[in-house]
Amino acid sequence: MVDIGAFAGQIFVIVLLIVLAIFVIVVLFRSIRIIPQAYSGVVERLGRYQRTLSPGLNLLVPFIDRLRPLVDMREQVVSFPPQPVITEDNLVVSIDTVVYFQVTDARAATYEIANYLSAVEQLTTTTLRNVVGGLNLEQALTSRDNINGQLRVVLDEATGKWGLRVSRVELKAIDPPHSIQDSMEKQMRAEREHRATILTAEGSKQSQILEAEGRRQAAILGAEGEKQASILRAEGEAAAIKNVFDAIHEGRPDDKLLAYQYLQTLPKISDGAANKLWIIPSEFTEAMKGIGTAFAAGAAGAAGVAGGRGGSQPGGAAAVPGAAPTTPDAGGAADS
Repeated sequence: MVDIGAFAGQIFVIVLLIVLAIFVIVVLFRSIRIIPQAYSGVVERLGRYQRTLSPGLNLLVPFIDRLRPLVDMREQVVSFPPQPVITEDNLVVSIDTVVYFQVTDARAATYEIANYLSAVEQLTTTTLRNVVGGLNLEQALTSRDNINGQLRVVLDEATGKWGLRVSRVELKAIDPPHSIQDSMEKQMRAEREHRATILTAEGSKQSQILEAEGRRQAAILGAEGEKQASILRAEGEAAAIKNVFDAIHEGRPDDKLLAYQYLQTLPKISDGAANKLWIIPSEFTEAMKGIGTAFAAGAAGAAGVAGGRGGSQPGGAAAVPGAAPTTPDAGGAADS
């Protein structure tokens, strides 16, 4: 027969061992805390701050120490929704901001502020309105760096006691009203057209100046070239005249040849479709006299030869030569 008391005692011992094992596991679980890198943990002992846990393996007193939610120690980037801001010239603009901050003290971020993220957002909004409220629209659009610097200084000073460090504040967008945007676009379009007109006029002016300079240089070069060509032509004509003069003196032409060349030159004087008149120079009569005298002398010589052969005209040869002195050209030719 089974002893009920002994059986109950065994069951009690087994249950007690199981409870002790569970208790030990729970104690170990609550005593050991592993903190990830870039996080910090705040430990409270009996409801009061006791210490801040660093990343790694940490031991706690079970059922006495309590670990609050971990605090992220990395730099955080928070983009806040657009906030309406009134400028100095009473225009409402919508501004988006981006804040870069980092928790430097986990204890202060836990106990000094209930929700530091909401506090940073509200502080950014109020500071932004104070800074932009003293600027007009044009200054607000062109002074982003100045606004960013003022916001960062104010936020860094205000959040220092919360265990936060604000590294940068950026204005992501500044959106003026649509009517102001249309006016600004028209103004910018007019300014661009004005600049384009000025640039076009400047380009036309420079083009005309360059063209005038080019024509001037071309005229100067053309004149210099014409001058050199005239000099070369004059030198060539002088050399040709000298050669002709030398050739004439070496050949010793008589009046007959000169008169014949003169007659050949006369048609060239009237050559051309525009010539309506043919002016006979005064030397033409003298040339004709010389030619006539030459032909008369030639005829007399021929008659004298014929008379000498026939013997019927002995005085004819004397009569013809006697006619030669009647013209001054013939006497000059005889002298030459």
